[in-house]
Amino acid sequence: MRAFLAILKREFLAYFVSPLAYVVLTAFLLVNGVVFWLILLFLNSPDAPRNAFMSLFFTSVFYWIFMILVSSIISMRLLSEERKSGSIEALLTAPVSEATVVLGKFSGAWCFFMFLWLPTVLYPLLLARYGALDWGPVAAGYLGIALIGALFISAGTFASALTKNQIVAAVLAFLIILGIFMVGMFKDAPVGNPALRDVFVYLSVLEHMEDFGRGIVDTRRLVYMLSSAAFFLFLSTRALHANKGK
Repeated sequence: MRAFLAILKREFLAYFVSPLAYVVLTAFLLVNGVVFWLILLFLNSPDAPRNAFMSLFFTSVFYWIFMILVSSIISMRLLSEERKSGSIEALLTAPVSEATVVLGKFSGAWCFFMFLWLPTVLYPLLLARYGALDWGPVAAGYLGIALIGALFISAGTFASALTKNQIVAAVLAFLIILGIFMVGMFKDAPVGNPALRDVFVYLSVLEHMEDFGRGIVDTRRLVYMLSSAAFFLFLSTRALHANKGK
């Protein structure tokens, strides 16, 4: 546990040393601020649905673009940088398992990912000050962000374990995460088989986030997110073991 916490802390603080982290944070908050303003303009319309802010905020196209891009950028350096510098060998020769290394680095990246979202908590607080706000969808929405972020960053961790090049890792992570997102699009295809369509609906992270944005927390969604993240972390551990010494 001590080794895991040490790796987590080191990885989390490392983001604040790199200027890239501040670029990501600035762009992230700027785009989310614009989205917040646009949604408020829409909700000012008399025909706009009431109490729909969080659902709109968590399912906008900008939300998904940044979720995919930010997850890829955050995770690209996790293991590829260590392998390129050779420091991964020193880390693995210490009394630390590969699983501990992967979990510590993933957790550090996930904590930074959630740190990016921390300032957006001001949005519902401002809305609550000027009107009634249902906090159920707000809490469920941030739970959805945490779970989908864990899934995407675990996929990025796996991509980072496959190569020593950070740019290649970022591209691989983007493609894997985009693939996870695109699988759910097949739910609208004329498959003809209701059971197969149900599978695509279950795999659709867009459907998951729409439920979270409405305040619906389904245990099936939790199982899918957590088990998928665990699967990618397992693959990362195996890839790290296979590439040891290369």
